[in-house]
Amino acid sequence: MSPEIYFALTLFVRMAVTAAFLIVATVTAERAGPLVGGLVASLPISTGPVYIFLSLDHSSQFIAESAIGTLVTNGINVVFAFIYALLAQKRPLWMSLGAAIAGWVALAWIANSIAWTLTGAILWNVLAIVCSFLIAREFRHYRVPAIRARWYDFVLRAGLVALLVGTVVTLSFHIGPKASGLIAGYPIVFSSIMLVMHRSMGGRAAAAVMANAILGLAGFALGTITLHLAAVPLGSGPALLLGLAACLSWGFLIYAVRLRGMPV
Repeated sequence: MSPEIYFALTLFVRMAVTAAFLIVATVTAERAGPLVGGLVASLPISTGPVYIFLSLDHSSQFIAESAIGTLVTNGINVVFAFIYALLAQKRPLWMSLGAAIAGWVALAWIANSIAWTLTGAILWNVLAIVCSFLIAREFRHYRVPAIRARWYDFVLRAGLVALLVGTVVTLSFHIGPKASGLIAGYPIVFSSIMLVMHRSMGGRAAAAVMANAILGLAGFALGTITLHLAAVPLGSGPALLLGLAACLSWGFLIYAVRLRGMPV
């Protein structure tokens, strides 16, 4: 696959899929609550298509090694969601999202200088998820206000996110491989949800979705670990399916626990 075609396909898929999932996540949060919205938002929405394209051009060993980097980034994304959820309780959008972005950039810069192993990446995720969840859990149960959205609201949401994704992805191809790697792992879906929900529903509503997404990112970590372990022995295709199954299984498990009335 030529670089031009790869770029065009990756850009189109990430713009379309991210925009679609943003609408699903925000509508789900409005109607089913922030828990389900957060679980939907933490699915491999933007990374999944990227890995599919990577598997077409690279070996299963390359996919396995890349999964460790994605696992590290997942822990950084947990902190990103936590910072926003904490500040959005009382702070405006620009301050909450700006601080989250600054924290993400700082941690990504530090992480990029470390030679990660699977064990180290797992421990980093455990630390980030447990600490962030315990502190932010009080924000998770805010009732998201119902808003009657018109058709053009969805068009505006999708267009805004598509523009944001396109800008980030395009920029990453002009600033060098190291910076590109950092930007490629940026939580574009989370940022889009923050941007849309904070403006339309308030900071506490958006923070509730992000606080629940921290729990969902534990499932993303399980999926990434599964991908790393399965890629070489089974091949990239089956490993990607197993990784997705692990993510979905975690989400269904959390939802089933909630339906039984147990605290999660």
